[in-house]
Parts: sequence; structure tokens; C-alpha cells
Amino acid sequence: MRAAVVKAFGGPETVEVVESAVPEPGPRQVRIKVAAATLNPVDAGVRGGFFGGAGKEIGLGWDVAGTVDATGVATAWGVGDQVIAIDPGMVRPLGTHAEYVVVETDAVATAPATVDAAHASTLPLNGLTAVQALDLLELAEGQSLLVTGAAGAVGGFAVQLAAHRGLSVTALAREADEELVRSLGATHFTSGAVAAAGFDGVLDAAFLGEPALEWVRDGGAYVGVRPGAEPASVRGVRSTHVAVSADGSRLAELARLVDDGVLTLRVAETYPLEEAAKAHARLETGGVRGRLVLVP
Repeated sequence: MRAAVVKAFGGPETVEVVESAVPEPGPRQVRIKVAAATLNPVDAGVRGGFFGGAGKEIGLGWDVAGTVDATGVATAWGVGDQVIAIDPGMVRPLGTHAEYVVVETDAVATAPATVDAAHASTLPLNGLTAVQALDLLELAEGQSLLVTGAAGAVGGFAVQLAAHRGLSVTALAREADEELVRSLGATHFTSGAVAAAGFDGVLDAAFLGEPALEWVRDGGAYVGVRPGAEPASVRGVRSTHVAVSADGSRLAELARLVDDGVLTLRVAETYPLEEAAKAHARLETGGVRGRLVLVP
């Protein structure tokens, strides 16, 4: 099969599509024939050597949508099931940017029925990150939440999920994105000035750090989406980060919310797998609204 990998760290030009053996599923694993796989900023980090692994051939990709085509023992999934999954990991020989991928059975969920594979593939990593971050905030219905980077993939899901939970959501994004984030469910919008200590919680999808912590009221909560980069706690504010974990049950809940019209899936562009380097170059230029998706 073909798979996108890096053998040396650097820019988009380091991404190669190579021939690789088709992986075989072990116990409690399934193999998915990939229909679509999303490109995320974490892939650029892997490509650039941010997570280590020098001297190794490293696979790329965390998100996948496709069809189960082989199973190991002790799995409830069957050949032909249409699924989505997350395959987390920074330094491994293969990721989801390939024609086939093997994942743990507990990382898999039935794909949303109302969208195509390209859109479905945008849900696992960013949707799980958003919902797990909201869980860490522990906000109750009616409380106030500020989402930074609200027009991005994680931020957009966070706005929709928070509004669905009955939170009062303020979106921080560029002026040009106001219509978008309001359509996602934000009650309030700002592109700049934010009141100090004005929110019960902040979900910092834009990596702002200490400035965003200042917007949380005394005793409130701050959650960042970059592990280990959250600012130190002040004024009794709980400060932590979300480290996304595979959770097929939670992913299934998110898929149902897609089918119920609660969550919107956004695809900016699709690329054939052999143009993975071109997709990385597009990601590098920034300003993408929606995900870039590789289609084998």
C-alpha cells in the first residue's frame, strides 16, 4: 500500500509517499480501508521534529474515515462497517495518511450517516479534543465561556458543543469570522478587547496562554489545547490542558450530534494521497477555514 511518511525533518517537501506493507490487525484491533484522512497541525509538528524521532521513518495522520476490511479477535466490529476513528501517536511507522490503517477497537465509532467520508474524517481528533476540554472545564448550564480561536477546528466544535450544553458562549476570532462563529452558536463575539476576570471558563484553542488566563474570574477554570503549555494558576483559577485520548463511545456521541445537526463538519480542500506534500504546503500558508483532507 501507499503511505505518507517523513524520513527527515523539515518543511512540506520532506513528506514522501512510499510503498509499505499492509498492516495486520491483532487482538482488539481492526483494519480500516481509508476513504479519507484529515491533515492537522499536529502532523506539521511531527514533520518538523517537534516530537522527536530523528533517524526514523515516521507515519503521519490521526483521523480516519473508511470501511472495516479485517478484524482481530475480541472486537464487535465487522467487515464492511462504515466507521471513523482516531489513531493517536506522535512517532510511529504508520499513521492514517495511508491506504490502510490498523486501530484499536475502542477508538472506533460508526461514521455519521449524513455526511461523506471526507467530512466525517474531520471529526475524531478535533471533536474529541473539544468535548474533552469542555469536560475539564466543568461548567454548568448558564455559565459563561470564552473560546479563543473560535473559528478554527477545535474552537468551532467547542462553540457548538458549549452552546448545545446551554452555556453562554463568547467567541474570540478575527473580525472576518464573526458571521461564521455566530452561526456556530456563539452568543457574543469579540476580535480584540476582552474584559478581565469576566468569564467562568476559558477554552484557549488559540494558544494565548497567560493573557487568556486573565479573562477567567477568580476561582474559574482555564483549559488549553497544547499539553504542558498552560499558564500557572492564579487567583484560584484551575489551569490545565487537554491531552486528547481515544474514546470510541464518546466519538459515537459526536457522530450522532453530526446527524442531529448539532455539529457542523467543514472541509476546505481535498487532495489525493500522492499530493500529501502539497496539502502540507497549503496548511503552512495558514488561513484555512475547515480541514484539508487526503483521499487515497
